[in-house]
Amino acid sequence: MSRQKKSRKLLKGAIVVLFIASITIVAISVMSNDDKKSKAASSSVSNGVMMQAFEWGTTNKGTHWTTLASQAPSLSQAGITAFWLPPAYKGDAGTNDVGYGVYDLYDLGEFNQKGTTRTKYGTKAQYTSLISTLHKNNIQAYADIVLNHKGGADSTQTVSAYKVYDNSRSYNQSGAYDISAWCVFTFPGRNGKYSTFTWDASCFDGVDWDDKGKTKGVFRFANKGWDWQVDGENGNYDYLMYADIDFDNTAVVNELKSWGKWYVNTANLDGFRLDAVKHIKFSFYSDWLSSVRSSTGKDLFSVGEYWTQDLSRLNTYLSATGGKTSLFDVPLHYNFQTAANSSGNYDMRNLFNNTLVKQSPTLAVTFVDNHDSQPGQSLESTVAGWFKPLAYTAILTRESGYPCVFYGDYYGTSDGKISSYKNVINKILLARKNYAYGTQHDYLDNANIIGWTREGDSSHSHSGLAALITDGAGGSKSMYVGTKHAGEVWYDITGNISSKVTIGSNGYATFSVNGGSHSIWVYQSSSSSSGGGTAVTQAPSGNNSVTVYYYNSKNWSNVYIHYCPKNGSWTTAPGVKMTSAGSGYYYYKINLGSATGATVCFNNGSGTWDSNNGSNYSVGTGSATIQNNKVTNQAPTLTSSSSSTTTTTSNKVTVYYYNRNSWKNVYIHYCPSGGKWTTVPGSKMSLYSGKYYKITLDLGSAKQATVCFNNGSGSWDSKNGANYTVGTGDYKVVNGSVSAGKP
Repeated sequence: MSRQKKSRKLLKGAIVVLFIASITIVAISVMSNDDKKSKAASSSVSNGVMMQAFEWGTTNKGTHWTTLASQAPSLSQAGITAFWLPPAYKGDAGTNDVGYGVYDLYDLGEFNQKGTTRTKYGTKAQYTSLISTLHKNNIQAYADIVLNHKGGADSTQTVSAYKVYDNSRSYNQSGAYDISAWCVFTFPGRNGKYSTFTWDASCFDGVDWDDKGKTKGVFRFANKGWDWQVDGENGNYDYLMYADIDFDNTAVVNELKSWGKWYVNTANLDGFRLDAVKHIKFSFYSDWLSSVRSSTGKDLFSVGEYWTQDLSRLNTYLSATGGKTSLFDVPLHYNFQTAANSSGNYDMRNLFNNTLVKQSPTLAVTFVDNHDSQPGQSLESTVAGWFKPLAYTAILTRESGYPCVFYGDYYGTSDGKISSYKNVINKILLARKNYAYGTQHDYLDNANIIGWTREGDSSHSHSGLAALITDGAGGSKSMYVGTKHAGEVWYDITGNISSKVTIGSNGYATFSVNGGSHSIWVYQSSSSSSGGGTAVTQAPSGNNSVTVYYYNSKNWSNVYIHYCPKNGSWTTAPGVKMTSAGSGYYYYKINLGSATGATVCFNNGSGTWDSNNGSNYSVGTGSATIQNNKVTNQAPTLTSSSSSTTTTTSNKVTVYYYNRNSWKNVYIHYCPSGGKWTTVPGSKMSLYSGKYYKITLDLGSAKQATVCFNNGSGSWDSKNGANYTVGTGDYKVVNGSVSAGKP
């Protein structure tokens, strides 16, 4: 949960409370009947995919339930099999409450409380109608439930309490004294319908506000102790916010069990997302889930939010709860974020190390981002945009884990800080839905390029795939997909590579991926050929070019163009920095070689993209202007001063490099004077003649550049670390020496 902008520190080095003396932390491999129920939803459907069906900025106009109902048919067709719905009950902030400031669990948008009848998302009737629509479209409904605390009490109560240290909750900062605590809940708007249970100080352990002294802090009621089966951060992390529920109170536990049965039956739920489980007595949910599953007779799926990078803590919780609930794989999320922020220097062989999906795959719910990690939230840890397609490939095409797609990644967030990746994700979902079956073979053997294959199975016609992702240079891998696929022609379903692959008689083929990109190879047709391999398109030769002008409507401080000549390879994300042309336009000249056009998109170098909602832009030769998601095949009209700026800052150098090492591919890594280095490995050079490779660089206003060369796979010619310096015009680099002119 996001704690509504309140501070919540990430777990870094805190000591786990060891409450079971004989616990051995191991992956849970044998599941009880309740374990099987917790995974029922993901295993009862073919390659199930959950969608978190909201983001933090979801509209508060009361239309979200109806919006989701309208989206259900297309999402079902795309491969979504379950919705994680936001908290549906009345919150402390009324229509502005995302749902985590829970007030009345029984008010699903039915009673006039907190100044409104509907919730942020709509009414009870719209909510139950949505779930009916989901079921008609073969989509399950998981309710987000918040049982850790209650907010927006109806009145205060005088309670004797200790003020404890915020960072050491087991120690008192003061003696006991009377405070005025907001902890009385009578729900007058509901007036006892569905339940006559009311809440007072006996139902809680503590609060964070003394209304008598107008003092903020953490106050533990004097006749209560914190639950001890909780996370060990801050000494004891039972208290999180608002009025903290006492799970040692039998009446409270029984009421929550009764409510759980009512909620499942009333809304016809299929499972739960359990909020803030690390703050709740660990044994509670083990008992509660067993009770609700038994009383409703339903195999209810559940997944808990235990936010920590520390895998051992997740294992402690799984052991304590007997595997009765899955958990979100937070460590994997942070691996994605680290890889995305490492400028191509992350060791991709470690991507799945120290993750829940690797250690306890049957109990791991994998995700890329969520409402808490999105920009501006308390746990902000957003995965950079260029890496999201790679991360979704990793969670959607592998055999382990139950993947979750974030609504904000799919449709974009309302604040515009995350763009829509709908078109990209749909292609990966299609690969999962139709092809991601059978035995998996891993090729996690390179620091940049990793891959895996699925052999397919007899239940899904032509199933099987080969997936590759890389945070650095492009390349290829020979991978095994099974001899039953011998002679088949496979293609890249993502569209990132246009060439085809024929599977060899031994079940192997060489599959390719572009730099900083992802590719998923699947069946296209049968072929009489029994050979193997791929026709990897080399950099085209020729003199075609296009000057691309991009209107910077978002006022980015830097503008990068990420491009791929037709039948060529994409640049390494974020691409090449563009030069200001004035009047809000930025430009870059792409040398197309023999290609007659290119696919392009744009970004700010820090993860914010304009990819035309995932469709990218197509340009031909000559000039092209991109403005307001439209392409015009001509240069923009610039002011005279702008044109002058363009003329004076358009310095170029054509570099000819003698490939003395006979590299298969040649890349130039460069930095204009006063500018920034390109992202490793740099830009791919085109074969010129013999062993010479060529590229023309736009230096902008710079008169010189520092350059070095590599093969895209770790072999470098950097003049023993000194690099090479070139000016404008033509320069050749031969056997460690630079000279002006062409070869």
